Amino acid sequence: NEWVGPMSRSRTQSLEAAERILRTACGPRLRLGFPLAPLTSFRLGGPAALYVEAESDADLAAVAEALDSTGIPWTVIGKGSNLLVSDRGFSGLVIRLGKGFRWAARNGEELLAGGSMPLPAMSGVALTHSLSGLEFGVAIPASLGGAVRMNAGAHHHSMEEVLRSIDVYSLPQAMRSVLAADEADFAYRHSSLPEGSIVVGATVRLRAGRQEDIRREMEAARSWRRATQPLAEPNCGSVFKNPPGDHAARLVEAAGAKALSVGGASVSEKHANFIVARSGATAEDVHRLIGMVQDAVEQRFGVNLETEVQRVGDFDLASL
Repeated sequence: NEWVGPMSRSRTQSLEAAERILRTACGPRLRLGFPLAPLTSFRLGGPAALYVEAESDADLAAVAEALDSTGIPWTVIGKGSNLLVSDRGFSGLVIRLGKGFRWAARNGEELLAGGSMPLPAMSGVALTHSLSGLEFGVAIPASLGGAVRMNAGAHHHSMEEVLRSIDVYSLPQAMRSVLAADEADFAYRHSSLPEGSIVVGATVRLRAGRQEDIRREMEAARSWRRATQPLAEPNCGSVFKNPPGDHAARLVEAAGAKALSVGGASVSEKHANFIVARSGATAEDVHRLIGMVQDAVEQRFGVNLETEVQRVGDFDLASL
């Protein structure tokens, strides 16, 4: 992550110091050499040197203390549906919000929820209360926190349309605060939240609707996803952002890149903006294939496709 505290020790000493702080505060919620692959939809990548499943603001305060004292690198993961973790893993601290941040409550036509609440489950809560506006979220396999941070969207809708406020925990300041949605400077698959902050909750403003209409729209979103995406194979969702006025999938296919593969990674036959990982695939295979697809599209159309997938850990820069 971009924000780090002072790095005054060697990496090993720093990790050991962070481990002591976190072990005292978090106990068994801290894990060493924790495998990250099972936490991602790609099912690829190595372990985290340190991993903590935070259940409360007190756990996050301990994380803030450990980072400030040691300056080790850190990152936050949610449902892991848009992550590519390096085969070497991550040589710092990985933070994931646990069940203590998985909750939802209704306040009139608003829904409040914790950062680890799955977006499809939150859409289901909206349905239960006959609240419309979050139907698009049923087909997005993200946590609320991840969906807010990346301004996730589908079917011509995105999170910025419904967000009223965002609860963030600032690690540099070791405190929680609430931001109005317009303070996040949302753009396509982007937000500008305070540096070093974690989305621990959010409030969405919806509208009253008929359950049968809401349910029909949600089922249409699910059906579209089943029909157009390679759900039976490990993938990370859309690999590339759509460039203005165009679609990444169209560019990939028109550039002839749909036939590309590296090792066990290949561009999906079902959707050209998806990469699937077959048996024996490595994260480096996927990483190299991303670069090959970008090169093919740039050479054919002069368009530099930006990645939507987030990389965690170190990759071979020479392969891009």
